[in-house]
Amino acid sequence: MSEPTRLAAADLAALAAPGQTVYVPGGVTTPIAWLQALQQDPAASRDLHLVTSIAPGIANPLEPARLHESARITGLFMQPGLSAAQRAGRYRALPLSYGGFVRYLRECPPFDLCVLQVTPPDEHGQCSLGPSVEFAPLAVARSRRLVALVNPELPRTQGSVSIAFDRFDAACDSPATLPVYATPSDAPTQAIADHIAALVDDGATLQMGLGKVPTALAQALRRHRRLRLHSGMLSDGLMALAQAGALDAGHSPTACVLAGSATLYEWSVRPEGLGPKGLSLLGCEHTHDAAALAALPNFVAVNSALDIDLFGQCNLEHADGRAVSGAGGAPDFARAAKLSPGGLSIVALNATGQRGAVSRIVARLPEPGVASLARTDIDLVITEHGVADLRGASVHERAEALIQVAAPEFRSALLDAWTAIAGRL
Repeated sequence: MSEPTRLAAADLAALAAPGQTVYVPGGVTTPIAWLQALQQDPAASRDLHLVTSIAPGIANPLEPARLHESARITGLFMQPGLSAAQRAGRYRALPLSYGGFVRYLRECPPFDLCVLQVTPPDEHGQCSLGPSVEFAPLAVARSRRLVALVNPELPRTQGSVSIAFDRFDAACDSPATLPVYATPSDAPTQAIADHIAALVDDGATLQMGLGKVPTALAQALRRHRRLRLHSGMLSDGLMALAQAGALDAGHSPTACVLAGSATLYEWSVRPEGLGPKGLSLLGCEHTHDAAALAALPNFVAVNSALDIDLFGQCNLEHADGRAVSGAGGAPDFARAAKLSPGGLSIVALNATGQRGAVSRIVARLPEPGVASLARTDIDLVITEHGVADLRGASVHERAEALIQVAAPEFRSALLDAWTAIAGRL
């Protein structure tokens, strides 16, 4: 194959033609330069259909209002900035987990174009996807044209997926600093982490994602040994556990994205503290495969939620009636942990929100009442006030256990609400 055509930044907006479908990766390596070029010239996005996994919480340069009015976007995640576009029919939010999106990508029509951020080619002509693989391998396999945004600042993360430079149709030099991700800790979060750590055995396989609880949990697990990690996303906690000697040297920590500090990205090139297998950064068709996950012994999935009702249903997507996120990989991991031999499906959340003004354990899920995690897929609910063990519990016993881990000032009202609900069951 021949070398890709070299492009200038000024050429990026004209890459796609009207009516075409383009895959836009999310994670921490969104093709920012291409999106910026497209949004600076709205006519260039006329009749385009963008399919993307861009998520809230990590730098998001996608602004539908800056695209041509005929452009459409299909994505996995909602956030307040997309609400107007959704109401106008310009943004299509898919109610899918990561595992469901894998199937969607396999079965949807092929893409006309896929724009990827990659490292410069190495001596073998290979460009790495760096710390963010996600759905890119699936999109690459189903795209008619590939364009590389070659970023010399992108770390060549060990164990990541590589693509031969000559597979790209065009390439543009595009230096860009990776977004960093950090979460502060606090006393309630540390208490939650300590509760979880007490339930994790040496040798367990953990999924713990991003956020305050996973960060605190990594610190709480530093004295554990032979832990294995299999997650959608991993952050600085991976590095902390490796450096503490807590990980199984015979197992490769596996994820589809690393998102964290600049130190983590630098460490990921030559990760110290891991065994000879090093890291594995794989596509979601591997990291979120239902059969493979359920077969993991002693698989402990730790997910969070915005609210959980007294039936044990979890809301991960709506706050104050507004769509703010998506289900992500939580349903995939929760179901797998529930089925894993010796596994535990854990939902961990602070007992209150809005600085203590509201309970996050609620009688009923708030409007619009969407349950992101089914009550059948949860074993334990953990707050700073303790552990609600739902395994083998009846409907009434589950409600009682959940009320006991709510903040004390809300327990009486929750009990009254449950008494009214139970009277109609």
